[in-house]
Amino acid sequence: MNLQSVGGLLLRHLFLYTRNWIRPIELVFWPLMDLLVIGYLMVFLQQKTAGDFPQFLRFLLGAVIFWDVLFRSQQAVAISFLEDVWTRNLLNIFAAPIRISEYLTATFALGLIRITLTVVLLATVARLLYAFNLLEFKWSLLPFLVNLLLFGWSLGMVSTALIIRWGQAAESLAWAIPFLVQPLAAVFYPLEVLPRWMQWLAASLPCTYVFEGMRAVLASDQLAQRQMVLATALNALWLAGTAWFFLFMFKQARTKGLLTKVATQ
Repeated sequence: MNLQSVGGLLLRHLFLYTRNWIRPIELVFWPLMDLLVIGYLMVFLQQKTAGDFPQFLRFLLGAVIFWDVLFRSQQAVAISFLEDVWTRNLLNIFAAPIRISEYLTATFALGLIRITLTVVLLATVARLLYAFNLLEFKWSLLPFLVNLLLFGWSLGMVSTALIIRWGQAAESLAWAIPFLVQPLAAVFYPLEVLPRWMQWLAASLPCTYVFEGMRAVLASDQLAQRQMVLATALNALWLAGTAWFFLFMFKQARTKGLLTKVATQ
């Protein structure tokens, strides 16, 4: 892998944020709106609830921040590919001596940068408006944030592979796939509330154990080791499987001429 090629691709994506003022605003607008809506719903429920601040409300606020990590990391991969399609730049990239691994690594790095900025923003707003201090839990949440980032990359590769294979008809999957996973991921509720057959499906997703572990950390301020180990092990399987799926679809598209069709639609 040529790190100079990765750096050049990453720099190209970053330039898009400096040349158009809409892009930085879009980067923070949707996460901030989600947090504000859920946050003030939380304030309303607190006012209507007697006694101490209910713990499940902390779970809800943490879930909003964690879900955005998953969603934005997936979007960084899928939307970066679509931007090259929309600007008719895809053929230029793959006509250059750039490996697919370098292209994906650049989108992964872009996702990491975007997620870092988003988490800092949401954590700051949550601290100022709702007295929810994410830093209070020190390093206990970090392994789960990393696992969400990795799973988001996996979903991003799946989205991109399907778009490569089926073109514009599959573009909506860049936004839809995370929400297809969300009901099973136990984002806002514990796993046991799901029907038994859905629990079996949810158990195959790394993000399920991430959100379960997040709630355990918020409840006890201690690293939930079992959930962390399960999430990491499943992430290794998902990354290997989705990388193979992406490469398979990419080779099929290149062999059948579908890549050119997608790039010129």
